[in-house]
Amino acid sequence: MSRKPKKGYFVRGQFVAEGSELDLQLKAELKGTSDASRTDLKRESDELQALGKELLTLRTDLFDAVGLPDKLVEAINEAKRITNFEGKRRQMQYVGKLMRKLEPELVEAARQALEEQHKGSAAEKMQLHLAEHWRDRLIADDEALAAWMAEHPSTDTQQLRALIRQARKDAQPAGKEANVQVSQGLAPRKGRAYRELFQLVREHLGGTGADDATDSDEDRGDE
Repeated sequence: MSRKPKKGYFVRGQFVAEGSELDLQLKAELKGTSDASRTDLKRESDELQALGKELLTLRTDLFDAVGLPDKLVEAINEAKRITNFEGKRRQMQYVGKLMRKLEPELVEAARQALEEQHKGSAAEKMQLHLAEHWRDRLIADDEALAAWMAEHPSTDTQQLRALIRQARKDAQPAGKEANVQVSQGLAPRKGRAYRELFQLVREHLGGTGADDATDSDEDRGDE
């Protein structure tokens, strides 16, 4: 009984059986891209789409410094204005399409701008926590005043002492109010001096003071 010949074709004198690894490889080359390449392209496309979405949150000065094409800038600004979910989704698809046309240098510039913004936010948060730490330490520990003045000698000592003294006084309610706080497990009252002390510390640490004092949850309290 004769063997049934394999189906296939010849390439440069070599027989290629249909379904063989070489057959699949040659067919992929004819299509212009391999399965692996298509996966890479899809991943790159998704990354650019996500990058375009992040650009909506980029600070104005950093955004302008990237130097994106006017068409993309307009598309991103339009996406910011749209509040309808489906409309925003379609607009972001358009942003993603424009992102895929960007030169690699602009893509990298956009990534660096976002990274710079992230680093700035992290540094501000760390400074905020440092100010909170110093404020609480100054209120809780008499020796903290000398340590603070050693690091920040330009601080108005008289003002600092007054704020510490008043913050401590505000944190110690008398009579029925104290009993209610204890029985209900409430945190001690934090008055104006508590927030002004935070502001003073924040300013000497290099922050803006007033704005940051209102941003911290710990600093919101009754007058």
